[in-house]
Amino acid sequence: MADNAFRPERVYRPSRGRHIENVVMSALTRAGVIPHSYLLTTRGRRTGKIRRNPVVVIDLDEKRWLVAPYGPVGWVQNARAAGKVTLHRRRDTRTYAIREVPAEEAGPVLQRYIALAGATRRYFQADRNDPVERFTAEAAHHPVFELTPSP
Repeated sequence: MADNAFRPERVYRPSRGRHIENVVMSALTRAGVIPHSYLLTTRGRRTGKIRRNPVVVIDLDEKRWLVAPYGPVGWVQNARAAGKVTLHRRRDTRTYAIREVPAEEAGPVLQRYIALAGATRRYFQADRNDPVERFTAEAAHHPVFELTPSP
């Protein structure tokens, strides 16, 4: 492996404990208790089943962003296939078209994400005090989507 290759400290592997955590976090997110958190809904690209995951939405430069801190997991692949996602918080439900952004655009969003989402910091090599270039360098491992309200 090259010296500058991406080597995450931890690789995301879903477990039974993670499933229970997601169930609890989903309930708290749905209730609007956790700041910046939403319940993301996608439709399974193969099964067609509705899938829900708690996510942190970033507001930056008058735009909304969705970050995949664990890499291209199931919801990311479902969102890519559908081209849209739905976000729920309290009684508010909105559908967004998504656009996956290149690393240069993702870097500042990832930097902001790390400042807000402490629980996922261990999946990043860049630290919250690092320059934006460090986040841009690992953007390929953490997909970032721009959210545009959909009618």
